[in-house]
Amino acid sequence: MKNIKLNEECIHCIISKYLKDYPENAAYEKRIEYIQDVLAILAAAKPYESAPELVERVSLVRERVFGAPKDFTAIKKRFNALVMSLEDEIYGEITNSDNIIKTALKYSMIGNYIDFGVVENVDEKRLMEFLDKAPEIEIREDEFTQFETELGNAQSLVFLTDNCGEVVLDKLLIKAICSRFPNLNVEVIVRGLPVLNDATMDDAKQVGLDSMVSVTDNGCGIAGTCLDRISADSREKIDTADVILAKGQGNFETLRFCEKNVYYAFMCKCKMFADKFGVPQYTGMFINDLRI
Repeated sequence: MKNIKLNEECIHCIISKYLKDYPENAAYEKRIEYIQDVLAILAAAKPYESAPELVERVSLVRERVFGAPKDFTAIKKRFNALVMSLEDEIYGEITNSDNIIKTALKYSMIGNYIDFGVVENVDEKRLMEFLDKAPEIEIREDEFTQFETELGNAQSLVFLTDNCGEVVLDKLLIKAICSRFPNLNVEVIVRGLPVLNDATMDDAKQVGLDSMVSVTDNGCGIAGTCLDRISADSREKIDTADVILAKGQGNFETLRFCEKNVYYAFMCKCKMFADKFGVPQYTGMFINDLRI
């Protein structure tokens, strides 16, 4: 029997966010068609399907009924540029810390706040406040020690990115990892198609990540990593990696129970995640799929 991924909170959230997500001037017939199709998707959802998979189906229905989806290109470029303007300052904090990988990981986790799919209004001032407090956040010492030990023994690391802006901080984390473990082969995988403000190859190129390590896209437009939907090349890289680092809630939702050596790093932005892990909202999490 497959593991259960879907829950009532996710269904309620999808209804809240997407059931009325149509143009104000949309014709009555189109609105009814869209609403009925969205409800049909939710009614037919299997317990082992994740919320990002359902959101993709809803988005495709919206595109079919109402036309092109919202374009996040300008927002993505703006947040990439914003975090890039802080890059030297943040990396200075990282290099001056007691453990460059741990500190870089903290900043990378904070970057997960930049999520237009979960956070209704991503506030730049609040992002700056989170970044200022990044060195103070807690990471489970036993999990981090295990991660660091495994990196030292590994030949390959696959890094699964999540959002724009955040990808700049991911780049600094990868830089710190490569500095400590120069013989480690690092492969970065981004989204294959535009989805919300998730990082794609365009974002990787804008922030210069592609000039540091190998970057490929997963050939898929789901806001996560569904192993049965991504490209054969991406699947092979994940299947053969010694260590996998997956950023964001979407990657956690889609990869959970994969029985691979996946370390998840994200911020509990929605109440369901905060309740699930018994922490306050906007708490950073660093956990491993095999030990949850």
